[in-house]
Amino acid sequence: MPIFHAKNLSLAFGDVKLLDGIDFSIDAGERIALVGRNGTGKSSLLKIIAAQIKPDDGEAARSSSLKLAYVPQEPSFDASQTIFEAVAAGLGQVSKLLIDYHHALIAAEHGDMDALERMGDLQHELETHDGWQVEQRVESVLARLNLDPDRAIDGLSGGNLKRVALARALVAEPELLLLDEPTNHLDIASIDWLEKTLMSYAGAIVVISHDRRFLETFATRIIELDRGQLTSYPGSFSEYEKRKEEALNSESLANARFDKILKEEEVWIRQGVQARRTRSAGRVTRLHHLREERAQRRERSGNVKFSIADVEKSGKIVTELVDVSKSFNDNIIVDKFSSIVQRGDRIGLIGPNGAGKSTLMKMILGELEADSGKIKLGTQLSVAYFDQFRETLDDEATLSDVISPGSEFIDNANGGGRKHVISYLGEFLFPPQRARAKVKSLSGGERNRLLLARLFAKPANFLVLDEPTNDLDIETLDLLEELLQGYPGTVMVASHDRTFLDNVATQVFVFEGKGKVREFAGGYSDWQMQLANMAVVAAKAADSKAPAAKPSADTKNTAKNTNAPKAKKLSSHEQKELDSLTKKIDALGVESQTVQQALANPATYQDPAQAAKVASLQARLAEIEKESSAAMNRWEALEAVREG
Repeated sequence: MPIFHAKNLSLAFGDVKLLDGIDFSIDAGERIALVGRNGTGKSSLLKIIAAQIKPDDGEAARSSSLKLAYVPQEPSFDASQTIFEAVAAGLGQVSKLLIDYHHALIAAEHGDMDALERMGDLQHELETHDGWQVEQRVESVLARLNLDPDRAIDGLSGGNLKRVALARALVAEPELLLLDEPTNHLDIASIDWLEKTLMSYAGAIVVISHDRRFLETFATRIIELDRGQLTSYPGSFSEYEKRKEEALNSESLANARFDKILKEEEVWIRQGVQARRTRSAGRVTRLHHLREERAQRRERSGNVKFSIADVEKSGKIVTELVDVSKSFNDNIIVDKFSSIVQRGDRIGLIGPNGAGKSTLMKMILGELEADSGKIKLGTQLSVAYFDQFRETLDDEATLSDVISPGSEFIDNANGGGRKHVISYLGEFLFPPQRARAKVKSLSGGERNRLLLARLFAKPANFLVLDEPTNDLDIETLDLLEELLQGYPGTVMVASHDRTFLDNVATQVFVFEGKGKVREFAGGYSDWQMQLANMAVVAAKAADSKAPAAKPSADTKNTAKNTNAPKAKKLSSHEQKELDSLTKKIDALGVESQTVQQALANPATYQDPAQAAKVASLQARLAEIEKESSAAMNRWEALEAVREG
């Protein structure tokens, strides 16, 4: 039986129907991705599931005992709390015990003897409520999300607030977890951890996300919200993309056939007197129905139009960095980094949040000075800069003023000629009535689109993009990638979107910590492959440098006897073990594939009684990975001995 069921849900904002009589359900253990264009109502649907808002019509039914956690796009907290308090607050009765114990521990560390006595009482209560296991869960999640438990909520950035909300939801271990854009503002390491955590999660999960690699790894079912209707696509994200393309082609053909029939009927009814004498009442009625059906058809919203006007080429060398260093207090951001960026390069910047990607960009742009080293810019550069924090947007300005202050027209905008600002904004999916709206009324995705609109409002041959992919829907991401792939100028982009980096970057600068920045050819996956190869080479080098055992007298005598047969490197027992390991690794691979197929099959989650089976499959998959890793390590060790 479903843990949540919706019937005939409807919701409208103004004249726009976000939900138009939809039906759907969520089964125990499902991993659902909710996708769709920005502004289609995905977040509103998630809020209805979470009972945050009510639909205009229809029924949203959930089990009375259902334990649910919801992480919105922009979470809010009590500013007086610490991170530990905010995260532990989602744990019910045990949360107060944990918070009191945490306070007592801090006080005891500062010499408060009364706090030691309080700790003793709290320890007993925590043991009664299994609080130590819960505390360990809280500390583990905080550590993985790189959150300082004693830091105050007040003053945290939007990205860190999102991390706190995510931590609070995960430690509660609900039966239904609702996540709205959880990967936004997370770095690659945190996204990777989130993927693994959600993959092993026993409860049902519904996620709104535009991160394509995350969706491919995570989802067992894709639900698309498009023009007020929900369509379910069982299977992976890549399977959804294929079936969606087929559905759009079929819809286009059906609409074309309908429009042809309607056109023929309109011609018929406008014929002369002779024709009108013979027309049938039934045919006239049919025409009225066709007109009503056409009027009710909701067309898909258009795509953003990306293009850049031709501009004079830059010099061959765009920028040269020689032993560039930068620190903030004792924090080394960049340490003696050297590189040459040439015309046509597409550089991806990879690293955790706070590693220095934005700092390096600003040094290249001249907004920050390097502590030492030289940064030399090339000739004939025309730079366009995309700011991840959107600090350059004035909340009180109108969209028109942001794009073209003081003028209603833009020259050479978006690769075209002279355009009216309202027409230009329309190319970025802003309707005419929004042109006079203020920036503060925009959503996160709309702000990013506005920044991109301003970015392409003038010619440029050097694009510097700091996190341009946040909040953009999948179709807009695809179009931006296509533009950058064919862009004749130079691109430098910082992003945590692995698919975007693979599709755009020709080389990457990787921030490895403590100021170390290294350069690799290719995109994200190429960098990962090179790291793996380097690890293998390093392991072999370490083995070759290992001190050899001191030869015994018997060994020396054997070495002197050139006619003595060479000793076998593997005993018969070891050879049998090597043979069995090969079969075991193959068998584990087959079993892993079978388990993954079962977990990806929506039918596995349709029966509530299957919840135990799902948990068993997930546990077995984890065991297979451990067994495979151990078997591979032993196989490699024996192979190394056999090969000498």
